[in-house]
Amino acid sequence: MPPSETTVHRETPPDDLEDLRLLLETVHDRSGMDFRGYAYSSLRRRVARAVSDAGAVTITGLHQRLKSDDKLLLDLIRILTVHTTAMFRDPAFFRIFREKVVPVLRTYPFIRLWVAGCSTGEEVYSLAILLLEEGLAERSRIYATDLSDTVLDRARAGVFPLAAMQEYSANYRAAGGREPFSDYFTADSESVVFRRSLRDNVVFGTHNLASDASFNEFHVILCRNVMIYFRRELQERVHKLFYDSLVIYGYLGLGRSEAVRFTAQAPAYEALAGRERLFRKIK
Repeated sequence: MPPSETTVHRETPPDDLEDLRLLLETVHDRSGMDFRGYAYSSLRRRVARAVSDAGAVTITGLHQRLKSDDKLLLDLIRILTVHTTAMFRDPAFFRIFREKVVPVLRTYPFIRLWVAGCSTGEEVYSLAILLLEEGLAERSRIYATDLSDTVLDRARAGVFPLAAMQEYSANYRAAGGREPFSDYFTADSESVVFRRSLRDNVVFGTHNLASDASFNEFHVILCRNVMIYFRRELQERVHKLFYDSLVIYGYLGLGRSEAVRFTAQAPAYEALAGRERLFRKIK
């Protein structure tokens, strides 16, 4: 997918906007999870799937059942929080991170990193491996957050499909990995379990980018391929949250289809690698 400035994208509200809005209000009231700032296109696809799975015919029908059906609520939340991720996704990003960010991180006595919207943890383990190989693991703490307890449980377990390891190994090598990738996990016939020590300095926790505040000050924040699902107003909120959470000269990593350009915080950043969407806070 070519780079694009998602921060300037404006969607035309769908005809069923009011039905969607009422559904999401109920989800928020019943669960505390806030999807109201998500992009209409993404919401419509996912809610349509939930309507079909529930045999509800319409969004209104789903909404009426949702008010009293706890299992249906959990099913809808699971569908709305589906993420696509991979270890060392976009290897060039991690290679640039090694070259340009790691030397600066070495100057700090202790490093705090935030993987926001960490999903099932592939990026968390990628970052943990990189820090280990660079000799920074023992003085680093990674905060891995997501709004879904279900995916956080999977991230904590560190279990991934064996079938994905060929792709992940290739990404790791392209990202500048230095060891045999298989050294980091044990495998059986269907899955792999990553070394427990990789999680020693990781704190997993729930955090909703749509509603929660900053909870620490960080030297690095990674939020890659998350904001592409947000509307302009929510993107602006999250950019301010990240700006407020970064130390001066801290680093922000985004996905290739995301940017700080045209946000209120844009003048406060310099681009270290434009295509790879790696930025440094300079004021």
